Amino acid sequence: MKACILKSVSPIENNPLELTEVPKPECGPGQILVKVSVCGICRTDLHVIEGELPRQVMPIIPGHQVIGRVVQLGAGVTNIKPGDRVGIPWLHQTCGECEFCCNGKENLCENAIFTGWLVNGGFAQYISAPAGFVYQIPEVFSDEEASPLLCAGIIGFRSLRLSGITGESPGKRLGIYGFGAAAHIAIQVAMHWGVEVYAFTRDERHRKLASDLGAAWSGGSDDEPPLKLDSSIIFAPAGELVVSALKALKKGGTLALGGIHMSTIPPLDYQLLYHERTVRSVANNTRQDGIAFLRIAAEIPIKPRTQVFDLAEANSALNALKHDAIRGAAVLKMEV
Repeated sequence: MKACILKSVSPIENNPLELTEVPKPECGPGQILVKVSVCGICRTDLHVIEGELPRQVMPIIPGHQVIGRVVQLGAGVTNIKPGDRVGIPWLHQTCGECEFCCNGKENLCENAIFTGWLVNGGFAQYISAPAGFVYQIPEVFSDEEASPLLCAGIIGFRSLRLSGITGESPGKRLGIYGFGAAAHIAIQVAMHWGVEVYAFTRDERHRKLASDLGAAWSGGSDDEPPLKLDSSIIFAPAGELVVSALKALKKGGTLALGGIHMSTIPPLDYQLLYHERTVRSVANNTRQDGIAFLRIAAEIPIKPRTQVFDLAEANSALNALKHDAIRGAAVLKMEV
């Protein structure tokens, strides 16, 4: 099969992904083999490729927003049948035995395996995955629309929840810092819940997208919003935004950090945290997050904005992502 292989970490400007022929993956007990239709690209893929995440496994096939059809079942698989359309997300597998798995916090599993980082991912024509960790995809979404829901969407949804924004939050004011794939999906959920959204992004094209999606206000990353905010989410991997975001929060407000990697956060004046402001990270997701999000995404329905690239263009797509040239989410199609 064709796949994009990363043999060693490197800046994406060096075009380190190599499109090559590799063996089709095996389908072991409890697993399914999926013929990949599309795979979304994500800033986390950049962090893997450029070595910003530890525990590197090399060589590796990146990609963790995978949509495809089941072509083979491993022994013991009964909940899925050949031909089913499924999504394979970032959370590839957990141990099911540690204190976190046993207490509803499998996103914090001590021995978790992540797709496209610690096991081969979806920048390939085929992928195998544990049957218990894949999602059935609502029919309302095309393959291209469904792909960014599997990470950008699910993480955006969990970030909303951890920021204090829920379906019982109409009228609250939410700040979103960085307006890429996750933000452009999260705003649609927030708007559905009657939340006012204030978008902070350095790119004029992204401010335009935020406005098109219903943001009450959009401005630069360090701009002061016209009103104090109840909650905020930072999706950009820029630690210096924590200072700006805290300044914009109301007393008692919550700031959620939605990325897996962030540059160094500057020293904080205690007055930014005083009055019970909260800063919390968002680490991965549980399967229940994904189930709940896909349900509400289909009800709304979410309309992801996508830009489609051929698998052979993976390096170009990731370069565009790094330099804020993607409006919405980028998706790789596997026909080569």
